[in-house]
Amino acid sequence: MSDKSRQMTPEEAAEFAEQVFNKAREGDAAMMAALLTKGLPPNLRNHKGDTLLMLAAYHGHVETVKVLLEHKADPEIRNDNGQSPIAGAAFKGDLAVVKALVEGGAQVEGSSFDGRTALMMAAMFNRVEIVDYLISKGADPKAKDANGVSALDAAKTMGAVDTTAQLQKLVG
Repeated sequence: MSDKSRQMTPEEAAEFAEQVFNKAREGDAAMMAALLTKGLPPNLRNHKGDTLLMLAAYHGHVETVKVLLEHKADPEIRNDNGQSPIAGAAFKGDLAVVKALVEGGAQVEGSSFDGRTALMMAAMFNRVEIVDYLISKGADPKAKDANGVSALDAAKTMGAVDTTAQLQKLVG
């Protein structure tokens, strides 16, 4: 029997999958492209429901995000906590990744299970440029999450002075 016909054991498969997720976390765009070209599912998920795209976006690897999107990774898949890649990138403050996700089809108004949007995340963490960008792409600064909290409310609660001032000018 040749090595090519041998099946991976479950332990080997789990180790390989963990290595693949690490490549997404590390932003190894070239390796990710090679794996995707050879048939790696672009929407592969780990034990927390994080996709490769979520991990690349959260860790700020714009080139890896672009590679995954080119291979039809779905920017709307939420992890087990209901978080989307765009919300993760907004939380981390990575405008380049947010832009790549929007250009790759992420919904600007897409929300988590509790109704929290990327705009709300950006506002909470004082990400002025991301707030500007998302609003320029159609994000509604008056939208509220399931608890009735708007981006402005979230910014105020978190003490995000710049985004509070920014949003107050928009919503009055």
